[in-house]
Amino acid sequence: MSTLTRNPATEPTGVRALAKRLSLHLDTLPTAAAVVIFIGMIIYGEAAYGRIVQFNTLSNLLINNAHLVILAVGLTFVILTGGIDLSVGAVIAFSSVAGVMLVNAGWNPWLAMVLMVLIGTAFGTISGILVQYFHVQPFIATLAMMFLGRGLASILSTVPERLDDESPLRSLGTQIEIYDGPKVDDIVITPGVIIAAVVVAAAFFILHRTRTGRTVYAIGGSEQSAALMGLPVAATKMWVYIISGTLSGLAAVVYTARLGSAQNITGIGWELDAIAATVIGGTLLTGGAGFVLGSVVGALVLGLMNVLITRDGGIPPEATTIITGGILLVFVLLQRAVLARRRE
Repeated sequence: MSTLTRNPATEPTGVRALAKRLSLHLDTLPTAAAVVIFIGMIIYGEAAYGRIVQFNTLSNLLINNAHLVILAVGLTFVILTGGIDLSVGAVIAFSSVAGVMLVNAGWNPWLAMVLMVLIGTAFGTISGILVQYFHVQPFIATLAMMFLGRGLASILSTVPERLDDESPLRSLGTQIEIYDGPKVDDIVITPGVIIAAVVVAAAFFILHRTRTGRTVYAIGGSEQSAALMGLPVAATKMWVYIISGTLSGLAAVVYTARLGSAQNITGIGWELDAIAATVIGGTLLTGGAGFVLGSVVGALVLGLMNVLITRDGGIPPEATTIITGGILLVFVLLQRAVLARRRE
């Protein structure tokens, strides 16, 4: 008996439309799961510890994780193409140490901030060139840039470099009261949070409303097919690493402004946190599917997990990595299940 094979070209239009909607629903499943987990964590935290569903708690969650949101957005672009960027944490270390030292040496703080972002752009450009034109595997190319960035940061300084409290750079970490609630339950944001929100909005527009965004998804689906369709594969792959590097430099500015200091060991493991946030948010590690808003949710899940562990007091901080690994494993298995259903 011969087996029937599915031929989309001969299927009725309604069947093809149904298949397309089903595929879209499968793609959104990991992101929906991240949202459910985030809401569940809020409910559990409120029931177990209290004072979670409060304006000040949610405000602090956004303020403390603005840099991680920016990093996760950059990683979303890279991972959607099927690549990876391991250099983002080291870029933050080098960029922040260089920026603080320049400000303390008398440079214009705003010029130093621009240079911090451009340092990230330079690292991303080199990574893109290595990947696209020298055909180096993204893992190896960005790993090399990670060692380079960490080494340069250590050459500059091995002790904490601190900003003056009156430095304009610190103004990006100034809290702005939006709503004056009872006692200390206020809604506050910082310019860093606003920057993160603008980055998210811009990334959403690029990925879902521009030809560049469609090319990013096409490359992740099949780079060869994207090239055969005449899409600018080489330029787009360069741009995703440039975007990731630039956003790493911007994250360095936001983080340094909030903390007021920089050190060569800053950002160790942050590339893994950003990758975890992106994957938890529903972006497939194989590329081709994912949502930048999902990456934001993933970053907030990791941030809220740290809040709950701190509130508990009985869980050692080291357990954070174990819990993160467990959540990440669940989402990787969920992605595998989604991919298996898409192939059916």
